Amino acid sequence: MARALVGIGVIDINLLSLALEGDRRSLARMITSIESGERTNLPKHPNNWSLGVTGPPGVGKSTLIGSMAEYWVENGETVAILAIDPSSPVSGGSLLADRLRMGAIGTNNSVFIRSMSSRNNSGGSLPFLDDIVSLLSNCGWTRVIIETVGSGQSEIRVVAYADRILLVDGPDRGDIIQAEKAGILELSDVIVINKADLPNAKNTAKMVREGLELGESPSPHIHLASALDGSGISELVEILESLVIDKSRQKIRNREQLLANWDSLLLNHPEIEGNLENISDGSKTITEAIRDMASSINFGGN
Repeated sequence: MARALVGIGVIDINLLSLALEGDRRSLARMITSIESGERTNLPKHPNNWSLGVTGPPGVGKSTLIGSMAEYWVENGETVAILAIDPSSPVSGGSLLADRLRMGAIGTNNSVFIRSMSSRNNSGGSLPFLDDIVSLLSNCGWTRVIIETVGSGQSEIRVVAYADRILLVDGPDRGDIIQAEKAGILELSDVIVINKADLPNAKNTAKMVREGLELGESPSPHIHLASALDGSGISELVEILESLVIDKSRQKIRNREQLLANWDSLLLNHPEIEGNLENISDGSKTITEAIRDMASSINFGGN
């Protein structure tokens, strides 16, 4: 599973080497280091890719991911799952819940699950996510899944780091309308109507397809599946595997990544609290504060 150390930044080389050699504990520690500000700058693996999965709560995202992961593992792939949680990273409750919803696949040696908090990053964005995905792919995880907690505006910048994006919805047109308002449809490559065993699923898929055909941009694939009975899972994976990414969607994703990293630089700027106080007491304008912080941003060589 090990790969050459190319483009390494200021990090614990021994820890990274162990992670690349397949040590799961070292991998977990390396991810924690990246969350704390360290960077690996590893190149993206040419054959391994990432999938962003988003959708409103209650549509069965975790269960669907478990079914897809099981299919991939049965076909010789290794799967890493990053469950993004906007709440506290301390309790670990989210990780337990994710494992339960994903079923037995969460204990498989070919699966790695990590729960992550969006912390104080604007809009739920995680500017270090790209580094973590690259690390996982270089450690031999051939499919890296990024799961968000919903399909609102705050999730757009999270899934924008993925190579391919899957929007999950249930048999209810209202949730897709909310996704349209948030703009997530512009990024999505595939829309899956989960819980296809329920009566209204086919009608929902038809309504979504007809609505998307009215737009100017190329429509994403629309697919029916059921994580409960397994129907449509293999076909869904095949669609994801054979995707040709539309260049217009990639440009939108790059824009969201750029904004996420810029927001992070601002939020983590050492002078932000002082500038907020200066703005509050009238000693400095917002324009002056932005100018001062922009002139002193440390890009860290990234």
